[in-house]
Amino acid sequence: MSTESKQIKELVKERYGARAKRVIELSPIQEVVADHEHGDGCGCDADTGCCGPIDLDHAVRLYKDSRLAGLPVDSVAASAGCGNPTALAGLREGEHVLDLGSGGGIDCFLAAQQVGETGHVTGLDMTPDMLSLARKNQADLSLTNVEFVQGEIESMPLPDGAYDVIISNCVVCLSPDKDAVFSESYRVLAPGGRIHLSDVLALTSDGPAVTDAESWVACTAGAEYKDVYLERLRRAGFVDLEIDGENNEFRADEQATATNTASFKVVAHKPA
Repeated sequence: MSTESKQIKELVKERYGARAKRVIELSPIQEVVADHEHGDGCGCDADTGCCGPIDLDHAVRLYKDSRLAGLPVDSVAASAGCGNPTALAGLREGEHVLDLGSGGGIDCFLAAQQVGETGHVTGLDMTPDMLSLARKNQADLSLTNVEFVQGEIESMPLPDGAYDVIISNCVVCLSPDKDAVFSESYRVLAPGGRIHLSDVLALTSDGPAVTDAESWVACTAGAEYKDVYLERLRRAGFVDLEIDGENNEFRADEQATATNTASFKVVAHKPA
């Protein structure tokens, strides 16, 4: 990995760790919502720079079709996603699910509701503070079918063919080595498995309008044009690729125009 790529990953880890700490510090939730007023134009927090706001309203918009009631407030407030991958994954009871970049655990907890006691959900995250927050939230829910593992999505400390479904929410765009992410995803998926991604992509082949390191953390500079992104999935071995339209709940039209990016839903399958 190049020096620049390492610097990007360290910056991402630093900012998302700061986000986890800040969510805990800003309880009760009224303070979390009020503090959103200090975020920047794309919904990013001014201090942590992460791609989603520390804001319950944002999470409620993205997860409007899901069951947020009963989830720990910290898991909802820590969400930095750009979509709702569990809503489109069609999860079934008994399936084993892997969440790439699981953060405070919100998508893992929603997935756990769907796969039931006979299923299992693994959250993979490289940020120690996010893992601590997620495990605290898991303990609050007394969930036994969820675990959180520390590791990088470019080099997963996980066994071959162990998962039926991979989900990820606004995380692949943060990686400077997407080929490695998709290669590793293919490896850990069982034959016939599927990957469901909510991710930020560039709207045109020109790529994102901003490319500085801070914009990587804000889920912008790492966004790729859809054709490039899908070709990476094909090279990794995935088939039956699908891409759905941009998600206007994530960025307003003027923000998408300014950055030349928007959120999309991407689905791919590993041959049986």
